[in-house]
Amino acid sequence: MSKLWEKDYSIDSLLEEYTVGKDYQIDKELVVADCLSSIAQAKMLRKIGILSAQEEAGLRKELSLIMEEARRGEFSIRKEDEDCHTAIENRLVQRLGETGKKIHTGRSRNDQVLTALRIHGRERLLEIFRFSLQLAETLLDQAERYRKVPMPGRTHTQLAMPSTVGLWLAAFGEETLDNLELLQRGYELWNRCPLGSAASYGTSLPLDREYTAELLAFPRVQNNVLAANNSRGKLEAAILDQLDQMGLTLSKLSTDLILFSLPEFGYFSLPKELCTGSSIMPQKRNPDGLELTRAKAALLGSYSSAVKSIVRSLPSGYNRDFQETKEPFLKGLSLCLEMVQVMDHLIQSLQVHEEALRKGFTPEIFATDAVYELVRKGVPFRDAYREVGLHLDDLKQRDPDEAIAQRTSTGTPGNLRLDVPRKRIEVLRSFVKEEEARISAAWDKLLSVVP
Repeated sequence: MSKLWEKDYSIDSLLEEYTVGKDYQIDKELVVADCLSSIAQAKMLRKIGILSAQEEAGLRKELSLIMEEARRGEFSIRKEDEDCHTAIENRLVQRLGETGKKIHTGRSRNDQVLTALRIHGRERLLEIFRFSLQLAETLLDQAERYRKVPMPGRTHTQLAMPSTVGLWLAAFGEETLDNLELLQRGYELWNRCPLGSAASYGTSLPLDREYTAELLAFPRVQNNVLAANNSRGKLEAAILDQLDQMGLTLSKLSTDLILFSLPEFGYFSLPKELCTGSSIMPQKRNPDGLELTRAKAALLGSYSSAVKSIVRSLPSGYNRDFQETKEPFLKGLSLCLEMVQVMDHLIQSLQVHEEALRKGFTPEIFATDAVYELVRKGVPFRDAYREVGLHLDDLKQRDPDEAIAQRTSTGTPGNLRLDVPRKRIEVLRSFVKEEEARISAAWDKLLSVVP
């Protein structure tokens, strides 16, 4: 079978291997998405009179069979195919003859891969939303459970003011929701249909782009056909930047857990089943999952940098450079999902040691409280600050529970207001459920035998 672009000559073997790269392997993730896009393309071509009802039905049937093979891991893409798009079209030609040759009418491989990436990426992003919401809920549940357990607050890693385990956990829960609300905007920009933009300039056929967008559960088309192709890599980088925000959150959480589980602190620990050992030191219980999360967060950030570096200086229209943006994007989606799932598992199993936490409350941590006691008596803050600062040795031990109870402003250790982030979870969860239901209904309709 031939390549989609093949004419009356064969490409040099060295250059072929160089240009194909890993696409024939990477594209295994995109087969189902590309088939869905092709079914929508076939329906649209029938609508505008390019395909007959019989031809459209034959294409839909064969593409559905390919999807089933792909889900079982049985659909193969050979290096000589270059990518999934060629492998799928070659199969259609093999099985349907002339009809198979018509499927590419009105589209380019450029908008074909764009559409497949949008469909696949949308599915993975919704997975990331679901599991990240589960992580946020786990953090808030644990914050509720340990809301009154005192924990030394720190700045510059030094003792700062009285806090609680609840405040610490809820902080990461709310930060996770911030990340998702940012990602939601990226999802909305991603969720536009580029099909029909062809090689950046459309075609002379009367394509119904709105119809294919509807069939593929896109709320709207990506309007300007040149902007659609120019957005390749740029939108991937934007999504990866937003996933990197999640990576930053998980990295900080990992570092805190590693630090506070040191024997010198002993605030927290993980079950031995979630720690690895040393090949030489039999006493070791290593937090490798947390350490790897920090490393993987750095790797996640590098994917966005790689994509932006590739597209930064490209001229308008399609350029083959875009091929190299596919792998970091797909890897970034998978890596972020994996990191969120692992962190949720670790937080669910977190062991909190209240006695060790209370031991961290030495007199100096109450210095600011002493300042505000003077303020309440009418002493100007700066004078009170200086007075306490010059007599730190005179500070007395206090009850951390009483210090926490005095912090009643919204979002403080004594008033976490966990209802606020829980409402945000419900709003985001409703968004995800509605999207999944809308897309599922579209697939049922698209794959239906009813015209």
